[in-house]
Amino acid sequence: MSRFKLIPNLFRPTAEAGPDDPAKYEERLDSLAQVIRDLDPDVLAVQEVGGPEPFEDLVAALQDQYPHQRLSTNPDRRGIRVGFLSKLEIAASDELVQFPEAGLPTVPRLDSKGDFYQSTRLNRGALRIQVQSQSDIPIYLITAHLKSKLLTFPNPSGRARFSPRNENERARVAGTALLQRTAEAVALRIWANDLLNRQPEAALILLGDLNDVTDAATTQILQGPPGSEIGTRGFNAPDKGNKARLFNLAPLIPEERRFSRIYKGNGELIDHILASEELLSGQPRQVPAVDSHVDLLGGLPSISGNPNERREEPGSDHAPVTATFDI
Repeated sequence: MSRFKLIPNLFRPTAEAGPDDPAKYEERLDSLAQVIRDLDPDVLAVQEVGGPEPFEDLVAALQDQYPHQRLSTNPDRRGIRVGFLSKLEIAASDELVQFPEAGLPTVPRLDSKGDFYQSTRLNRGALRIQVQSQSDIPIYLITAHLKSKLLTFPNPSGRARFSPRNENERARVAGTALLQRTAEAVALRIWANDLLNRQPEAALILLGDLNDVTDAATTQILQGPPGSEIGTRGFNAPDKGNKARLFNLAPLIPEERRFSRIYKGNGELIDHILASEELLSGQPRQVPAVDSHVDLLGGLPSISGNPNERREEPGSDHAPVTATFDI
């Protein structure tokens, strides 16, 4: 299983956010396809897909390596969304878009004029699929791309603005982005709860660009009950909270590679894979091999708060994170 953030906003050259040079677009596709072929995951979660057309282009570049696909039909206002590529047949799929009443049903957001409105949905819809493993065990996977920490400031022209006019604006926009990301994490956790309450033995993987680090509050919300985390004394001990937990696999990544993005020169792990207890069975627990492939394509670039700076670059600014389960 793997998650992989594609090129920042994988759009065709004809799209507003796409590269100006068609040759650059083809270079991007070739680069992505080569990385995916090298890693060869059975199931791949992708983020920042700029619509059905570039998704189809990527599938074609992989030359039928992934015959089963799903793409979210609920993008953000720029058109980017999440998806899955799978070698295994996809038996079922559904999407999470609206904030559930049991969570945070509304949070304040700012429109292009800087006025408040009430957000009632995820910025980008989350996608859930069910696949059958070769041992005929049903596996559920949820992928999501939570609200970014990279801030976009209101601009009546409609064009993205990445620099604040003053510190009050920066604080205000950062605060509303955090509220949105928190509500999205709560919604995902409730979605996972619904499945685990119905099927306590379900094999569930939640993976994607969560846009925050392992110990951030939003990531902790997704993990469920505290305690028994990987690397703690309680990990191999029976605990009544284990059936509800999603164990973050981050501690299994070698420490020197435990990052998936470099922001202003600092490595941070914001792309995560979490797994239910059913996938960590045994005593002591059987754990997957997990890695963040930070050295692919010559290493990760250091990025700033302006994503337009990498609009013409061929490679992704996030490392693919993989987990290999013995099922």
